[in-house]
Amino acid sequence: MAIATVNPATGAVERSFDAHTPGQVEEKIAAAYTRWRSYRTSTFAQRSAWMVAAAELLESEADTVAAVMTTEMGKTLASARAEALKCASAMRFYADRAEGLLRDEPADPSTVGAVRAYAAYQPLGVVLAVMPWNFPLWQVVRFAAPALMAGNVGLLKHASNVPQTALYLEDLYRRAGFPDGCFQTLLISSSDVERVLRDDRVAAATLTGSEPAGRSVAAIAGDEVKHTVLELGGSDPFVVMPSADLARAVEVAVTARVQNNGQSCIAAKRFIVHADVYDEFAQRFVEAMSALTVGDPMDADTQVGPLATEQGRKDVEDLVADAVAEGARVLCGGSRIDGAGWFYPPTVIADISAHMEMYAAEVFGPVASLFRVADIDEAIEVANATSFGLGSNAWTADPGEQARFVADLEAGAVFVNGMTTSHPELPFGGIKRSGYGRELSAHGIREFCNIKTVWVGE
Repeated sequence: MAIATVNPATGAVERSFDAHTPGQVEEKIAAAYTRWRSYRTSTFAQRSAWMVAAAELLESEADTVAAVMTTEMGKTLASARAEALKCASAMRFYADRAEGLLRDEPADPSTVGAVRAYAAYQPLGVVLAVMPWNFPLWQVVRFAAPALMAGNVGLLKHASNVPQTALYLEDLYRRAGFPDGCFQTLLISSSDVERVLRDDRVAAATLTGSEPAGRSVAAIAGDEVKHTVLELGGSDPFVVMPSADLARAVEVAVTARVQNNGQSCIAAKRFIVHADVYDEFAQRFVEAMSALTVGDPMDADTQVGPLATEQGRKDVEDLVADAVAEGARVLCGGSRIDGAGWFYPPTVIADISAHMEMYAAEVFGPVASLFRVADIDEAIEVANATSFGLGSNAWTADPGEQARFVADLEAGAVFVNGMTTSHPELPFGGIKRSGYGRELSAHGIREFCNIKTVWVGE
């Protein structure tokens, strides 16, 4: 299997890497387990100093690593740099707060017949992270920062098309002062994940990626009775009601659909618009999508770069073709851009029906589906008519409608009058086939901890 940087803007192979041999993988697992036995006893102050040093390094190298990310998966240079800085912010968040988030939680000893009673949070051990290419730095850091601060160590199996980013992360933590073995990258194929996950020295796993990948890792971990966190696909709804600030809703809708060149699990994908404002929203939305600049992601004027892989573009094309064949209308875009690289234009599709693949599938590219609904009940029904449940957006100034959306949208997050995004302060994750468990916030740092009951008698 090829482990290589293939520039999606040109299709050219920039660098290739040899996969780690079984012997090298064994050495890395052994090093991780050995390190954890001592690292788990390090203090929060020590870990915090190393994590802050990593944040400072990343901030100073943001431009360099941004160029690497853009070369490997095609996001615009500006968004890559923003991703690097967001990672540094998350590192600082956990460096500052980990000790408080994992402080012992006392119980009333008199009610349990004890002198002292409390819950303690203790690290599980070696955690395997299987990560995707779309946010090649952020996806890893939002696991690694809390896991390392909790006293765990990490093994990273990154997507095979972002090897330079993966190796950079290992080097970053090493240069920041984390002891050898705390965070290591495995250059292996997906077929090699099972062997690592079944190793007794690996305590748990986290995966961000496709539903099939999640099923595979969950099945293996279940067989081994190991804890997992899964963040899988999403087909997020973006509901617009008559009382919404329409201009702002359109502006955010465009950003939400084409962020990361449309390749984000929490990107809004299905735009569900009340009939009273549907025509105006559709006109403005199509005009704005059509006006976006598609081109070289290294160019500062580019707003939408290429899709990350050739297969990814084909998958988008197939979904659009199926919808058109079944009667959907293309309002803008809808066909690949000629020339080198894996470019696909911002696209808006209307008249989507339930028998089309696009109705339920996640379109991982800059393609928006438009739905006209009569009222809030139909809006919620359409929004929930998917097997996914990651993020959701609702646009309304009506407090009663806001409460309905918060209560009834089936998702791990509801953003009202704003774009779905992730913050270190808030839990991140989904329901239904979008996965289980949570990243970020207090919930994320506790995922890979043993919540140990402590009872002390006289």
